[in-house]
Amino acid sequence: MGLMDKLRGELIDIIEWLDDSRDTMVWRFPRYQNEIKMGARLVVRESQTAVFVNEGKIADVFTPGTYTLETRNLPILSTLKGWKYGFNSPFKAEVYFVSTRQFTDMKWGTQNPVILRDAEFGVVRVRAFGAFAARVVDASRLLRELVGTDPQFRTEEVQEYLRQLMVGRLGGALATAGVPLLDLAAHQDAIGRRLAAVLTEELAEVGIAIPTFVIENVSVPPEVEQALDKRTSMGAVGDLDRYTRFQAANAMEAAANNPGGEAGAGIGLGLGMAMGQQMARSMGPGAATQPAQPAPAQPAAAEPPPLPGQAQWYVGVGGQRQGPYDLGALAEQANAGALGADTLVWRTGMAQWQPAGQVPELASVLASVPPPLPPQ
Repeated sequence: MGLMDKLRGELIDIIEWLDDSRDTMVWRFPRYQNEIKMGARLVVRESQTAVFVNEGKIADVFTPGTYTLETRNLPILSTLKGWKYGFNSPFKAEVYFVSTRQFTDMKWGTQNPVILRDAEFGVVRVRAFGAFAARVVDASRLLRELVGTDPQFRTEEVQEYLRQLMVGRLGGALATAGVPLLDLAAHQDAIGRRLAAVLTEELAEVGIAIPTFVIENVSVPPEVEQALDKRTSMGAVGDLDRYTRFQAANAMEAAANNPGGEAGAGIGLGLGMAMGQQMARSMGPGAATQPAQPAPAQPAAAEPPPLPGQAQWYVGVGGQRQGPYDLGALAEQANAGALGADTLVWRTGMAQWQPAGQVPELASVLASVPPPLPPQ
């Protein structure tokens, strides 16, 4: 630095910082050999704090305002310098301006998933990301713990440290919140406020507070998302019994539109029988107790009732029990394609439901099913 710079530095009697950046947290005022004239003006603007450092020791701290630097305004520095009597000679000291405004739009995110235990889904891996704001609340501690002698301390120098601290506290905050995985989105604001308070308390020793902590999104692995989509689809279907009847009606209509196909006619017959039984059950027990209309007298040549002692069978279709049927009715369902070897059946005396193909008594019923037509 030349002679003119030295003279210019000695003539300047205003110490101030006009911040033209958005990421500078601490800025050291440049002076030739750190010489400051006694009686110089110190201008500290709103959202700023000025800190005087003498020979490596933090001395006086100035809040927003305009000050004339003299011994009565510099009590700590005066003590360090040993000024017993006021005088106007220059003195050496470093002046650091610290920005106390909020530094917003600082991002955070989990590089690795956080493992949580959910009451409904068990152990789940989640990822999260968001933003936060940081503010200097104790300039002396920030200089002592993080800045040191850095002439320009920026947010990028502390952002990674803050991000790691936040991610480390995120898992504990989610685990202790006691919120189910499906309800996390509704509680993100409350969890963010709790994390902001915890982080502010932990960062107090370095003079930084976290006034705002925002959780923008919490995501789960793709396989968990697929399970959630299936559950959502089942909820959209609603009553599975009604949905089954609706599908059966559509199948009957499709079969009726193809009268030339034997398979279509058989399917229509089988589904029609199943549909009738479903509708009879849906009418409830009251319908079964309603008095029936008197039937007209049958002629003497009417068919006799079925022989007593014939086994009654039940068939499981779509998770619903149908029946009872005798062997003749089962044969009709087999011919119609509604009863196969894998269809679950049960009758009195059986310990549990079994596939029809494993019941010897139904071998003749299944054998009556014609083989598929040869290709045209």
